Amino acid sequence: MKKLRYIIIIGLTVLFIKTVNAQVAPYYTQYMFNDYLVNPAVAGTHNYFQVRANSRIQWIGMDGPRTMSIAAYGPFKERNMGYGGYVYNDVTGPESWTSLGGTYAYNIAINEAWRISGGLSLGMMQYKLDGQKLQMDEDIYDPVIPQGVESRTIMDATAGVYVWTSYYYVGLSAHQLLGNKYGIETDSIKGISRLTQHVYLSGGANFILNREFFLTPSALIRYSAGLFQAEINAKVIYNRIVWGGLSYRTGDAIAVMAGYNYENKIYIGIAYDLPLSDIRQYTAGTMEVMIGYRFDSIK
Repeated sequence: MKKLRYIIIIGLTVLFIKTVNAQVAPYYTQYMFNDYLVNPAVAGTHNYFQVRANSRIQWIGMDGPRTMSIAAYGPFKERNMGYGGYVYNDVTGPESWTSLGGTYAYNIAINEAWRISGGLSLGMMQYKLDGQKLQMDEDIYDPVIPQGVESRTIMDATAGVYVWTSYYYVGLSAHQLLGNKYGIETDSIKGISRLTQHVYLSGGANFILNREFFLTPSALIRYSAGLFQAEINAKVIYNRIVWGGLSYRTGDAIAVMAGYNYENKIYIGIAYDLPLSDIRQYTAGTMEVMIGYRFDSIK
């Protein structure tokens, strides 16, 4: 029964992204709290180092995709540069991805208010397929399905540009630039599976409502393999300590977010996604947790 569930999950995922043989970059509802994972040019745009970790359990009740990531990034002390690193693991039934990479970014002033940063990430991605989780009947041998765990490691690259002030920002980034093959090929399995390029356009603003409340709307547009998806968010912050917000992802889900900032050092956030697509018949939703730590300013 569990193996059948894995096959259903993979089938629903393929229908959801409307593309075959294309690894999809992980989703993060709370991407605005770790926008370095969206755009490598963000490294070095703050005057402090920070560490952010995310854990996402998608489609609760279905053994759906699970994503865990951790990233650390910050500026050079005496130069307009930044660097960082990241690790993430994404598991969907019998398939899993593990990615490890590093980033370099450089920024300059456009005028007294605006700055622009460019960043590049290079890393490795490992793809694994556990054939045992796909075998429907242990007594029947299917030559098309691997009998054990097959894996392949490939290179990956991401590039981005980020423009910002104290109140506004706009970013453009492209992921999985190299488009390398990752599929497992054996005597009985043929075909080509490649990484599909993903393009992200993001933007947001910070509005001071009064001495206690801030409003921070933001938006993210994804494009991959002919498919557009937009995400619109609004977050209200009280006294720079607690926040709450709503998010809408076109054709997918609405989300509720909340979080807490302890002494401007420790950040904790939680998000719950309620599906809007047909998959809502099979799941109780998606849960995501974020935790971060901000070090002292060095610039």
